[in-house]
Amino acid sequence: MLIVIGGLPGTGKTTLARLLAVRLAAVHLRVDTIEQAIVRSGLAQHPVGAAGYVVGYALAEEHLRQGLTVIAESVNPLAVTRDGWHHAGTEAAVPVVEVEVVCSDTDEHRDRVTTRSIDIPDLPLPDWQQVLDREYEPWDREHIVIDTAGQAPRESLASLLHQLDHHQRAPHTPDPK
Repeated sequence: MLIVIGGLPGTGKTTLARLLAVRLAAVHLRVDTIEQAIVRSGLAQHPVGAAGYVVGYALAEEHLRQGLTVIAESVNPLAVTRDGWHHAGTEAAVPVVEVEVVCSDTDEHRDRVTTRSIDIPDLPLPDWQQVLDREYEPWDREHIVIDTAGQAPRESLASLLHQLDHHQRAPHTPDPK
C-alpha cells in the first residue's frame, strides 16, 4: 500500500508519518530529505523544483514493487504532485490512500512553524508568512483529513489508524484519472 501524506509546513506531517511508519513497519519517504540530499550533492540549490518529487516517485514505486508499504510525506501542494504519487502506486499495482494533515488552530499552527527546530542539517525552513503565501491547491479527490490542532501526536496517529482501517474496509470505486 502507498500512503501519501501531505499538508502545509508545521501541520505535523513528519511527526505523524514517522509514527505511522514505525507502527506499520513501513518505508518512510520524506521529500525534504531527498531535496536536501540533492542540494548537498551540488547538483541544485533550494528550491530544487520537481527533482525531489520525481526521485520520491521512483523510490516509492521500487519499494512498492518489493511488497513494502510506503509512506510518502511531503507538502504535496499541487494536483500534479498528488497525481505523481498516485501514478507510482498505480504502476506498482497497489492501493493508494491520500492523507491531508491540517492544523485548524491558526495560533497553534503559527507557533509550530515559528518554534520548530531543523532536523535535516542546512534545510531552510519557511517562516510563517512563507507558509501563508505558499501555493497550495485544494484536493480534488477522496482523501483522509487529519486535524492535529489540540492533539498530541499519538492522538493524531490513533485517528489516522482508525480512518485507514475504515478506508480499507469500505468498497472503492476506481479513480477516473
